[in-house]
Amino acid sequence: MSTTPGTFALGDRIVNRFGYGAMQLAGPGVFGAPRDPQAALAVLREAVARGVNHIDTSDFYGPHVTNQLIREALHPYPDELVLVTKVGARRGAGASWLPASSRQELTQAVHDNLRNLRVDALDVVNLRSMFAHDPAEGSIEAPLTVLADLQRQGLVRHIGLSNVTATQVAEARGICTIVCVQNHYNLAHRADDALIDALAGAGIAYVPFFPLGGFTPLQSSALSQVARRLGATPMQVALAWLLARAPNILLIPGTSSVAHLRENLAAAELGLPKDAFAALDRIVASVEPAGAVAAEPA
Repeated sequence: MSTTPGTFALGDRIVNRFGYGAMQLAGPGVFGAPRDPQAALAVLREAVARGVNHIDTSDFYGPHVTNQLIREALHPYPDELVLVTKVGARRGAGASWLPASSRQELTQAVHDNLRNLRVDALDVVNLRSMFAHDPAEGSIEAPLTVLADLQRQGLVRHIGLSNVTATQVAEARGICTIVCVQNHYNLAHRADDALIDALAGAGIAYVPFFPLGGFTPLQSSALSQVARRLGATPMQVALAWLLARAPNILLIPGTSSVAHLRENLAAAELGLPKDAFAALDRIVASVEPAGAVAAEPA
């Protein structure tokens, strides 16, 4: 089974399916400055040089740090580069993560992103639900209406969602056009299988975060067996599986290392035979999905 990534429409922009997530560029705990700012700038420039034209970020990474690094590394931006950001959270004392979904907070967050990225309009803004760490039911009409208003003002081009349920996606599509959904999903965490397929049918991108997080030793062992057979790393195989899983999946693996970035991007060229794909597909059936993932929102 080929995993040649190809492209996908993100609103009115066409992006390569293999992108880059910038969260790890900030300091420990996604807070403060990076230990090596020059290395962070190098990773961003290398990603774009290697064909990445979809970068996922947020002004609450740092806060402000990651967007400022993106601006320093890449501004003025290539015409084909799409910057996707998130709002709905803020950083509190001790680097905590707090909801920030009032009209004032969301409006301020959009303006912070505009200023720190140095753009006149944001390509895509994801509303990050903060009801709970994992998707939890509850109306998102009020905050989404704020984003739709900012879109009408020309400050936001496209709107997406993050950490949401299928019911919330349906509610959102009744309010405005949704171009992407960003949720926790990987080989072992498959709660969104039906949602991914439904979104594919609607032409909406699905962007998994923490694509490798939380595997148990058994899961890692099963993944490693396929990786050894294919002469690849477990991470590369897991990323290749995501590309093969559905045509609307866009990848945003993050790293602060140029070498690791190159290793991740090589997964785009990895072919998965049908039997290897099937073996990976069975991982979720053999063990309970892992529950331990990083505490911060992607």
